[in-house]
Amino acid sequence: MANDLSRPLQAVIFDCDGILVNTEPLHYRAFQEVLRPLGMGFDFDHYMDVYIGFDDRDAFAEAFREKGETLSDSHLARLMEAKHEVLQAIVAQGVSSFPGVLELIGELRRHQVPLGVASGALRSEIEAFTTALSIRDAFGVIVAADDVAKSKPDPETYLEAVNRMRSFPQMGDLSPSRCLAIEDTPAGIASAKGAGLYVVAVTNSFPAQNLGEAHLVLPSLQELTIGRMVEHMEEFARKGFTE
Repeated sequence: MANDLSRPLQAVIFDCDGILVNTEPLHYRAFQEVLRPLGMGFDFDHYMDVYIGFDDRDAFAEAFREKGETLSDSHLARLMEAKHEVLQAIVAQGVSSFPGVLELIGELRRHQVPLGVASGALRSEIEAFTTALSIRDAFGVIVAADDVAKSKPDPETYLEAVNRMRSFPQMGDLSPSRCLAIEDTPAGIASAKGAGLYVVAVTNSFPAQNLGEAHLVLPSLQELTIGRMVEHMEEFARKGFTE
């Protein structure tokens, strides 16, 4: 399947946080350990309302903005490193995925569909999460926050992931319109759609009404199979979507 460029589904690209791994509680804990000593802590509901979908850069910038404080580049770098160290310690205690994730990845691998990750998390974090779930070797391409200049909702993350996938054997003519993205946030949906991908959204982090810009919204990846992907991508192609 992966080598037949006549097929509508050529690759699947996953977001990480909120899709592959239930990381939002982990990120929240790590942010709080760094921010509370500065008098900038906040509760989990506020995190879910405001911060979900932000990468670390944008999250720290927002925390300082809310307090009316300035944040220099050097201070930001120190905060990000401190948060990274705390998160690594938390991940070492174990991580959990969502229903259907590991089964879907296994099915896609059996059909030799190239897989990638396009995430606002740091590369070291993505590698730690996927290693903890024993799925690191499933992904031929990982594009992380450290690989792009502009975070989601900018399309750069997905455009870079598709471009790197073109290095796979016989994938040089890969079009974004033949790639399926799996996302959980409005910013992620905007990023993937802006890059020209077909987008499936899962209500792990937001209710369905907040994810309406996706082409397909599901309550769980248990609802998604490769057959359903192909069916929707064929419809996507028939409607004449292009890059």
